[in-house]
Amino acid sequence: MRCKLFLLSFLLFFGLKAKAQEGIPVYFDYLADNYYLVFPSMAGFTECGQIRATARQQWFDVEDAPNLQTINGHFRLGDSPSGLGAIIFNDANGYHSQTGFKGTYAHHLRMGGDDVRVLNQLSFGLSGTVLQSSLDETEFRSVAFDPAISGIKLNETYFNVDFGMSYAYQEFYTHFAVLNALSTRRNLYRINRADDPDNLTVPRVDNLRRYLISAGYVFGRSEWQFEPSVLFQLTDFTKEKTVDINAKLYKDVDFGRIWGGVSYRRSFDGAQFQTATSFGEQRLQLITPIVGANFKQFMISYNYSYQMGDIRFDNGGFHQITLGFDFCKPEKRYDCYCPAAN
Repeated sequence: MRCKLFLLSFLLFFGLKAKAQEGIPVYFDYLADNYYLVFPSMAGFTECGQIRATARQQWFDVEDAPNLQTINGHFRLGDSPSGLGAIIFNDANGYHSQTGFKGTYAHHLRMGGDDVRVLNQLSFGLSGTVLQSSLDETEFRSVAFDPAISGIKLNETYFNVDFGMSYAYQEFYTHFAVLNALSTRRNLYRINRADDPDNLTVPRVDNLRRYLISAGYVFGRSEWQFEPSVLFQLTDFTKEKTVDINAKLYKDVDFGRIWGGVSYRRSFDGAQFQTATSFGEQRLQLITPIVGANFKQFMISYNYSYQMGDIRFDNGGFHQITLGFDFCKPEKRYDCYCPAAN
């Protein structure tokens, strides 16, 4: 029980101080041709549909460690410039969990030229999110009465929106998104608190807005291709900033394509800590290798994230697997090496 309470305290502290995020966390699944999970403008970006499912588990040797599951699908509405998408997700973190649904509408504009095989497109997308957040206090125990603990499972439902835009010209692409654009009043940690009947003690964090911008390019038109890319994140309330620097290498083979790469995430802001003899500061640093393969219309990938630095909760890393299916037929594919569009 002591271990569970410590895990909960650590995760709540890290979550509120470092990310304080609502909805789907931005991990590295977008590198598995899964950009729609992050950018709503990618719904129906290509003229055929995609399905992606992901499962992520952190710290296998820690009970109630964070885990995330998502499934999404998106497609173009016939020959129209409109795309639709939907995402179902479950994110569990100790005694806290959130389950949600996103529905997306996107509009795509062809930018000149009559050749439909040439990718030159500007896209806009809007997602609405319905999310239920839960805190299970049924196992919390205290020798003396604690007015801050209700002893029941608390649930609150929230609504928010994401919007974004994307532009792609053949092998070049760039994306922008604002996640959790609305100020959402979150009351989950205020329910049934006998010590705070007027809701004045617990700080209110209504702004969970995040800004994302990404860009990349695929080099090479032979059997080998190389794709460098970058993703920048800014959390509005805490002003925290992180950057992902990514590199992927593709090889065309008889059954489709195999690929691998690595991502390096670093925060611009550090957290101070104290040891027995000195003070220090550490920034978030994650190194994530990723491998994958496309077999005809099927896709599978795996990535492993390892946190660097002297201060870590556990020596284990974060495992994630992604499975996908593309409905694209050869005649519907663009004449470019653009994995996120083809």
